[in-house]
Amino acid sequence: MIRLRLSWTSAIAVCLLIFAAPAARSAQPDIYPAPAQAKTDLAAALAASAASHKRIILDFGGNWCPDCHVLDRYFHDPANLPILDAGYILVHVNVGRLNENLDIAERYKIPLRKGVPALAVLDEHGELLYSQTGGEFQAMSGMRSADVGDFLLHWKRPDT
Repeated sequence: MIRLRLSWTSAIAVCLLIFAAPAARSAQPDIYPAPAQAKTDLAAALAASAASHKRIILDFGGNWCPDCHVLDRYFHDPANLPILDAGYILVHVNVGRLNENLDIAERYKIPLRKGVPALAVLDEHGELLYSQTGGEFQAMSGMRSADVGDFLLHWKRPDT
């Protein structure tokens, strides 16, 4: 049997790390509004898109999802933000624990069982242009901000 001897300061440090980890996770900002907000946000985005001719990005995810936070950070990266702002309206769709807003995910052909974040791109008429069907963005922590920039450039309107 191996005996581990910790000093009091080491034991306190370990306890602080154990109890601080959940607090650190919850310190991230909520980027996804309450699930009930999704339909209102989508309707507002459709109206704004029709007027501005911007495309809509539907970002399906949850505040509990670390990769969703990485994606949001990459969207707002200084290299990507001008592209996002110029050509898109971003709508965060909270899917709860993959049990909310399933009707919106289904309408835009998002297979939530493959993970989140998951993206769909709509044109200014609300027509689906792209639906992430293979879990392409679910492992954001292994991707680069430039990958999101490439996505934004690929799906932007040709005249923007």
